[in-house]
Amino acid sequence: MKSPARRTSYGAKGAPYAHPSPTALERARSAPYFFLVPAILLFLLFFALPIGYAVWLSFRKVRVSGLGLGAGAREEVWAGLENYTGALSDSELLNGALRVLGYGCIVVPVMLGLALLFALMLDSEKVRLAPFTRLAIFLPYAIPGVVAALLWGFLYLPDVSPFYFVLDRFGLPQPDLLDGGPLYLALSNIAVWGGTGFNMIVIYTALRAIPAEVYEAAKLDGATPLQIALRIKIPMVAPSLVLTFFFSIIATLQVFSEPTVLKPLTNSVSTTWSPLMKVYQDAFGNGDIHAAAAQATLIALATLVLSFGFLRATNRRNKQEAAR
Repeated sequence: MKSPARRTSYGAKGAPYAHPSPTALERARSAPYFFLVPAILLFLLFFALPIGYAVWLSFRKVRVSGLGLGAGAREEVWAGLENYTGALSDSELLNGALRVLGYGCIVVPVMLGLALLFALMLDSEKVRLAPFTRLAIFLPYAIPGVVAALLWGFLYLPDVSPFYFVLDRFGLPQPDLLDGGPLYLALSNIAVWGGTGFNMIVIYTALRAIPAEVYEAAKLDGATPLQIALRIKIPMVAPSLVLTFFFSIIATLQVFSEPTVLKPLTNSVSTTWSPLMKVYQDAFGNGDIHAAAAQATLIALATLVLSFGFLRATNRRNKQEAAR
């Protein structure tokens, strides 16, 4: 059977050229999908598959027969929603969620407020050494969270901290930042110190994308720099503020490194201080990986619901403002 002949056309100058065959067109259309195959495989292997396995484990439990010794004494069976009901009624998990809520009420507004302030200051025409200042603010974000928590943890210890030495020399009170209420401030300080730079870069990038003609028109109308910042810059970077708030909420719900690193330094941080620490303790401390899987699934669902609800409310508000 003969292959279909190529149709010949002539260009503007009379030069002939051949149309590609249907087989070549099919290959050209499918080529982009071949480039997506590695990314899809990595997504399935390292993201979708672990999540699916964790969900499957959350519906299972280990049934122990007798003393639990010998072959067949421990058997994995179907548990249904037993692990989920146990997680929802677990007082330690609920208390950890409340602690994280209080922690987030400090971290999110302070971090985003400082990030917006620094971005507005760097976007000012009168700023000096902007590249160095921008790098200095962003640099703490490049430090791993464990290292940052360990660094601040030793700065909080009265015996080795230079801050306590200065306070002692001047006869000032020396608060214990690793006990009671100040512990929330100590943990929040680590998160704010490490996360402000990243959020600042996101907001600053959005500010630099605003056309200069907008500022020039505002100056011709007699607007002051403060009025430009409040009435032009902040409203125009609102999508970036929503994005940074979204990332901050997720990071707050998943706090783990800071309290885990500070735990050996104080008795105020328990092994179940945050929900993720409770999951870790149940999985690797108590050996109940099925209950830990159910708790991790609930945390993921809570994060998804909060994020989706916030984005939906934001989109509805934007549509209402656009309709006006």
